[in-house]
Amino acid sequence: MNLQTSTLSLTVIIPCYNPRPNWAQRVSDNFKAYYQASALKNIQLTLVNDGSTENVSELDFQYLRQAIPQLTLISYPVNGGKGHALREGVRNSQSDFYIFTDVDFPYTLESMLAVEQALLQRSGIAVGHRNTTYYEKVPLFRKVLSQSFRWFIKHLLSVPVEDSQCGLKGFDEKGKEIFLKTNIERFLFDLEFLVLANKKVPVYPVSVELKDGVTFTTMGLNILWRESRNFLRILSRRLTG
Repeated sequence: MNLQTSTLSLTVIIPCYNPRPNWAQRVSDNFKAYYQASALKNIQLTLVNDGSTENVSELDFQYLRQAIPQLTLISYPVNGGKGHALREGVRNSQSDFYIFTDVDFPYTLESMLAVEQALLQRSGIAVGHRNTTYYEKVPLFRKVLSQSFRWFIKHLLSVPVEDSQCGLKGFDEKGKEIFLKTNIERFLFDLEFLVLANKKVPVYPVSVELKDGVTFTTMGLNILWRESRNFLRILSRRLTG
């Protein structure tokens, strides 16, 4: 470890909403594995309980407080959406760098370390980029949806990365300022973030991989309808801005 990495700090931010059973132990195990492998030793964890109504209890929080001294816990009773939860986490964290991922840590440890190293070398915004093997692990509907969305991003928006929705991203303090300007509550906050950041700070892809056995949540038509309206808002902002 050199002097630079010994003095830099990073916060991992995780939104949590109705996670699978035994989630607290998985969070602890994965965070500790990342901490031990990281080049940085000043690493915090901010967990945002986004109005969970299932599989979350005070016992889980007590377990995490004891297992992870670096933990900051944010909890509120009404679900606000992933974008809302992450903004709460970012707003209440203070570090040189930030990485957010999902509560089940679906990406490999090597992927998280790759995002960290990219931030140390380039700062700005490091965007996880899922390679073609990702589509071998996802349901057909999600595959078609994701690939279609990438096509729209590539052809309609001037964003330097086409995989905007990967759930593993990192950024520096300038990225934090931009992230806190987003206002989409749910899924398309990622795209809004990258559109706002374009040409203001460096934005670049980092190749990442899913762990084996990752399960995917279903995406109902009501969510698709709501997010299609958010996409049109983003597109309108991009074309008029």
